[in-house]
Amino acid sequence: MGSRPALDDGVYLRNSVQTAAKILVVGHFAVGKTTFIGTMSEIPPLRTEEVMTQAGQGIDDPKGAPGKTTTTVAMDFGRLTLSDQLVLYLFGTPGQQRFVQVWEDMTRGALGALVLVDPQRLEESFPVMDLVEHYGIPYAIAVNRFDGTPAHSVDEIREALDLLPETPVVHCDARDQRSSADSLIALVRYLQSRLN
Repeated sequence: MGSRPALDDGVYLRNSVQTAAKILVVGHFAVGKTTFIGTMSEIPPLRTEEVMTQAGQGIDDPKGAPGKTTTTVAMDFGRLTLSDQLVLYLFGTPGQQRFVQVWEDMTRGALGALVLVDPQRLEESFPVMDLVEHYGIPYAIAVNRFDGTPAHSVDEIREALDLLPETPVVHCDARDQRSSADSLIALVRYLQSRLN
């Protein structure tokens, strides 16, 4: 009856964690942000998905995910403990331009962003990267693998997105925990290198 958490709620609360880091997972519409957070979160992720309606037809183009029937309308949230000293709080942003007003609040306190990109729709990544840069958030690029799409080298992606040499670029599959973890590790290492 009280507000004290039950003993089995320990997955949410860990007394030994000393540092919490807010990380944004961003990208254009239907690039895999919700999937990524669901794959990486050690807790059941918070999702704010709604069924896509006719109002989005002609605006939300799910060509990268033809079976997509829902879309994030506020945020996704997950948690990942990297060590006794570091836990990541993962915040996924909506991918459509009409939800851009949500970004200002979500960027407060964020240490970095993982920008998911679809190699078949790289041009859709520019508005997202512009927002991240506008808010001064350091970022890494994670090229999400979609079934049946050709592979592009890191150098090809770097050139196509006109990235600075120090911006990390990694390939990942948002459905695969190991490759998704590698993306987060690349971002965390990049953030640590900026502190030195």
